[in-house]
Amino acid sequence: MKKTQYFLIWLVILTATVACKKNNSMMSDLEKLRNSNNAKSYPAVQMDSMQAINSITKQKVQDVLDLSTLYLDGHKNTSIDSAMYRQIEAYFYKPDSTTLRPLFREMESLKVKSAVVNRLQVYKTIHKKDTLDYAKFNVEYFDGNNRSLGSFDRNAQYVLVSAPIKFKKEFKFYFINIYSKPLKDSTVSGVTR
Repeated sequence: MKKTQYFLIWLVILTATVACKKNNSMMSDLEKLRNSNNAKSYPAVQMDSMQAINSITKQKVQDVLDLSTLYLDGHKNTSIDSAMYRQIEAYFYKPDSTTLRPLFREMESLKVKSAVVNRLQVYKTIHKKDTLDYAKFNVEYFDGNNRSLGSFDRNAQYVLVSAPIKFKKEFKFYFINIYSKPLKDSTVSGVTR
């Protein structure tokens, strides 16, 4: 009988200890938020400037292609279509009707319903005394049944315009030309002098 009494007392003490520890370890959601910081929850992703420009350029090219497919899919005479066209033009530094014509012509001829940007790489070329920024990318077109219409290598020229609003070094991204052909080098291949 003494063994069972000791066992029951020991079991009650053990249960009470576990219950107390459990209550102390359970914090309310508010306490968890108050005691947490972003460093533990969200790891910081650090990119150098080239990676950041690469990422931004890929996003902008994809946005222009998505808006273009939506615009071309419409009737081009509604207020929604004109709003989409203005939004596409906002991606360009000095938009005019000839800027988007090569893109629209290609997408209409292939009857493109969606496009995906792959393998984008930014690079610089020097023309006379100017440094020109280009993005070379691969775009894959799809039809209405999500079948691939082909994969094409394209170029886009862009510019980063200084626009310090909140911070000292802020830039706005604009395309100069999309689906442009890069300028030809005046040096004949094979000539090194």
